Amino acid sequence: MRPALLRLSAWEIAAAIRDRRLSAEEVLESSLAHIAERDGVVRAWVVVDEAGARARAQEVDRGEVRGPLAGVPIAVKDIMDTADLPTSYGSPIYDGHRPTADASCVALARAAGAIVVGKTVTTEFANHTPGPTTNPHNARHTPGGSSSGSAAAVADFHVPLGFGTQTAGSVIRPASFCGIAAFKPSFNRHAVAGVKPVAQSLDTIGWFARCVDDLALMRAALLGEAFATVEPKPPRIGLCRTPEWPQAHPESVEALEATAANLAASGARVREIVLPQIFSTLAEVQMTIMFYEAHRALAWERIVHGDRLSPGLRARLEEGGTTSVDDYEEAQARAAAGRMALDEVFDGIDVLLAPSAPGEAPEGLASTGDPIFNRVWSLLGTPCVNLPGHVGRHGLPVGVQFVALLGADRALLSYAKWAEGRVARG
Repeated sequence: MRPALLRLSAWEIAAAIRDRRLSAEEVLESSLAHIAERDGVVRAWVVVDEAGARARAQEVDRGEVRGPLAGVPIAVKDIMDTADLPTSYGSPIYDGHRPTADASCVALARAAGAIVVGKTVTTEFANHTPGPTTNPHNARHTPGGSSSGSAAAVADFHVPLGFGTQTAGSVIRPASFCGIAAFKPSFNRHAVAGVKPVAQSLDTIGWFARCVDDLALMRAALLGEAFATVEPKPPRIGLCRTPEWPQAHPESVEALEATAANLAASGARVREIVLPQIFSTLAEVQMTIMFYEAHRALAWERIVHGDRLSPGLRARLEEGGTTSVDDYEEAQARAAAGRMALDEVFDGIDVLLAPSAPGEAPEGLASTGDPIFNRVWSLLGTPCVNLPGHVGRHGLPVGVQFVALLGADRALLSYAKWAEGRVARG
């Protein structure tokens, strides 16, 4: 094994394989050896497909597979269907389940040359009950959820890229807890076909990496665009504490305020903003919509196999069943009003700088942490990037997030590239 290979970015790996400076097999074997060494502690993987991944790497090296991700090992969250691997959605109801097709994002990544190393741990139906995955920085702490396994696998250098999904905070929060970059695109910009639904108004695929260029590489691959490393430019930043600010722990307060100062000193224009009053209720609106839709999305599991759901998920689905259609439609109307208010929020602003999570990853594995700083942006469908770099008083990562207008995904990544490395350390 060559440990240096594990530190390469996805775009560096793809370029080196394309130029024949590295082989896909060499990269994959480093990855598999590291997984074998570390996953007994991290427990990020549901299944590792060594034989399938090796066969794919050989195809890349023979020139039979090309594309912007050719030879890049990736992780796939086990909420996403895979035709060649079991997909259990984090539930015993689906033990041994074998879909007949890949999820759209998986099929597109494979078509771009990616090597699927295996399936990574998700919470139960990307929802409530945690899996066994631990935080790579301290195994006594959660990695966050529901995209626990993919976040931990990327953070622990098992693979350079991993798929996740976000309905409340399941991409940005685990990225913050694990100290890596992550991208939640604008809602409905990438197909969710083949991803087990939780809430159709909110579900969004996303992905994890260790640098912004790799986030952009995956986006380009999924959209069929040509990839070039992101051209950074300083943004006009709105420092956005959000109505949930009282729930920020000291380390998250420090990360946000020190990062704002760093970015201003580096040439960004930073001004503090106060969100319109309607934003004070949007986190609650997100929960109303999510629980109502989950009650229906998981109707078969709830009705036929309710005894095999965790008590926590059963209670959440029952709560969703108590919401009336009128209350749901009112929640959707308030969400639409929140989206209308975004033009006012972003007047003269390119990105918002906001907390990614309340603080460091909580101790224990019984909970994946609180998505309170993610709910509003998931509800509104805005693109978000987690920027790592701060370290809290317990030695664990704390991220901050950039948020942009719906549809401004490419611009957001350019601003995130500029800010990369300027997040204040503890």
